[in-house]
This record gives sequence, structure tokens and C-alpha cells, in this order.
Amino acid sequence: MPTRLALKVDVDTDRGTREGVPNLAADCREFGAPACFLFSLGPDQTGRAITRVFRPGFFRKVSRTSVVSIYGVRTLLNGTLLPAPHIGRRNAGTMRAVRDAGFEIGIHCHNHYRWQDYVQTMTQGEVDAEFDAARAEFRRIFGAEARTAGAAGWQSNARSRAAYERAGLLYASDTRGGAPFFPRTDGQVFNTLEIPSTLPTFDELMGRPEHPDDQIVPHYLSLLRDDRVNVLTIHAEIEGMGRRGLFRDLLAACRARGVELIRLDDYAREQLADRGTIPVRDQVMAPLDGRSGLVAAQR
Repeated sequence: MPTRLALKVDVDTDRGTREGVPNLAADCREFGAPACFLFSLGPDQTGRAITRVFRPGFFRKVSRTSVVSIYGVRTLLNGTLLPAPHIGRRNAGTMRAVRDAGFEIGIHCHNHYRWQDYVQTMTQGEVDAEFDAARAEFRRIFGAEARTAGAAGWQSNARSRAAYERAGLLYASDTRGGAPFFPRTDGQVFNTLEIPSTLPTFDELMGRPEHPDDQIVPHYLSLLRDDRVNVLTIHAEIEGMGRRGLFRDLLAACRARGVELIRLDDYAREQLADRGTIPVRDQVMAPLDGRSGLVAAQR
């Protein structure tokens, strides 16, 4: 089997949808790279994320990744000094163009700030309402139900898993870890296949002295494994904008090495064809090198 890689695109902001998504779609088409675009569909309240200053590692990440230059001042004021633009209403045409170009599409969230910062304290009713709002906007834009979701900030728990079950998703991608699994959390096993991101993200490497930009692509190549599908989460605001050239270098390096780029939904169906061999694994919240706070992870 060749080395296989699947790309998951998290789209967090209004600007990322308008600018980063078309860039990534063009680059992926050029290199023959399937990708799954997961959209934030409601208000962009990115500016309110300043409340994360109290999380361990927040200042270190902000200083490393040049947040202002990546996201732009306008985005960092959305929802505070400036009104929160509604991403789905402003960018429906851009989103449909991604689907029409043959890419897989799904749900990232309704309100990115609300999910990433508050889903761990929401009630089941509040989680259901938040995810149902995303599903409704997805149906309005695409005329069909979403078949996949990937949580904002890798924030996931038993209540969000229950919302996924009710939605009848083919699979989800909420965690960091290794091989696909059925998640067990709070003592409950869920039947929606989980496909974790297996590789570090660009923003977890950027700005670190041990990972200068000219060594990031070789580092990714060194991490690719042949015994399972490698899954890389990219961001419309980073690989589609400020680090677009570096992402294109990665795609070119993968092509030169003969890496097979595959669709995540195809990988999910491949796994589910032999459902009985998929393990159950505990889903836990854990620290992750290069990221502030805790994220959902495969134990």
C-alpha cells in the first residue's frame, strides 16, 4: 500500500471563508488533492476569544503564530467592537462552489467561539440547539443533510457525541490520535465512527525554533506512516492565506514522494465495511504540544 494522506480543512472565520477557502480549493485541485471542507456556518465572533488569555499556553501560542497578521485586525474585532458577520449568509455561494468542485463538505460548527469555549459546560439541550442550528444552515445552503462534522477546537464530549448520533453522520473527526475508533466517553459508547487527526497542525509548529519554516515540510514527510491513513487538519486562515506557499510546498513534496491523497468519506466507508474490526477507545480531554488548553484525544 502507498502512503496515504487525507486532508481536513477547518474553516473558522468569515474572512477565511471568503479568501482562504477559494485559495485552498484552487491549490487542492491543482495538485489533485481531495479535501474535506468543514464550515463554520453562523456568526463570526472571533474577537471574543480574547477570554482564552487565562488558558495555559495561550500567550505562547499567540506570540509564536503571529495571530494578528494571520487573521487580520478586522476578524479579531468581530463580535466585540465590530458586529459579528454571519458566515453562512454572506458566503453561501463560496461554500456551494466548493461542493460543486467535487470536494467533500461538512459541519465545523455554528458559532466557533461558542462551541470551542463553552461546549464543555453546555447542557444537552444547549449542545443540541447549537448543533441543530449548524445543521439547519447547512441544509439551507446545500439542500441536504451534512454527513460529517469536526468539532471546533477539538472540543467534544458525550453530549456532543449524542447530538452527532441523532444527526446520523457517516463519521466525525473531533479528536487527535491514531487509528479510527468508536468513542467511549462518560461510560457510553457511541456508534458514529471517529477518524482522528494524526498529524500536528501548521500552527502547532509555526514559530518554534526547532521547526523553522524551511524544515516544516521535511518534518511532515518524516511523520507520515504507511500502516494507517495519515490525517492532517489545515485551516483556511493559515494554509489558505498566510502560509499558503508553505502548504503548496507540502502538496508538491507529497506528490514527488508518491503519497496518495484520499477522501475522508471514502476512508470512512472503507473502515465501516468491516465494522466489527473497529475498536472502541476512550475519548479523553488532554493537553497537546503546541496548543493551549485541552483537546479531545484518543486514549
